[in-house]
Amino acid sequence: MKKTLLLIALLFANLSVHSEPIIDFNSGIYHIILPDKSTVKKMDFVTVEGLETNKRVHQMSNSVLTINAGFFDPNNKKTISYVNSKTTSDLDPMFNEALMQNKQLSRHLPQILNRTEFRILDCAKGKRFEIESHNSLLPDGCILLASAQGGPLIYPDLRLKEEFFILTDNEGNVVRESASVLHKTARTIIGLKEGIVHIFIITNENPMDLYEVRQLVEKYKLDKAMAFDGGSSTSLNYLNKINVVSVEDKDSDTGRALKSFMIINK
Repeated sequence: MKKTLLLIALLFANLSVHSEPIIDFNSGIYHIILPDKSTVKKMDFVTVEGLETNKRVHQMSNSVLTINAGFFDPNNKKTISYVNSKTTSDLDPMFNEALMQNKQLSRHLPQILNRTEFRILDCAKGKRFEIESHNSLLPDGCILLASAQGGPLIYPDLRLKEEFFILTDNEGNVVRESASVLHKTARTIIGLKEGIVHIFIITNENPMDLYEVRQLVEKYKLDKAMAFDGGSSTSLNYLNKINVVSVEDKDSDTGRALKSFMIINK
């Protein structure tokens, strides 16, 4: 009887350990695994009225983990990405007049508005995650709880042209590039492997272009992976133990002011 109780106690202890994020830091890259099935209940995407730093949102939400999420326009403080939240206001880029009325982008708006997003779903067989383009239909028997759009899809296919992160001429030369996708910079990457969430915070210590990022997630054998906003937006806060900012001012620990965030609640 005592042995049985001891085994049960050890089992619950192991479950408790594995409910926390597993964080590894190597060669300038944080690899975060959210192994617990309850992560789907604890995760949310939150938005702010204007702009706010990742660190401040982390403190206000009292979350375990906070990272930056969708793209935004720092000039008018409006979103470029769709974001649906369980607890805060949703964001719709179609209300961003600087985006919608930009004549240079008008013919490419369908690609921009249909960029890849990370979804939290409530399905007949339980809650789960999904990475799909914005216009993709939800699976049968599922409803959307929350989502954040970023892009592009990185793996299994790198969709740079399809999501209008690059534009090429008739000879294949790149004439326009967004989000520094072809240049080495900090990155915020989220992916799935057998339903488990993997996050890569690629810091300024080891900046990567998206071709290198694709090689990285392939190395970890992820099923799917996508990018959130990166560069100077790349941010990570974990409890009061880790604070990653990517702004050029190395004396600042507050980071860039952002529009949307992914949090893991306690």
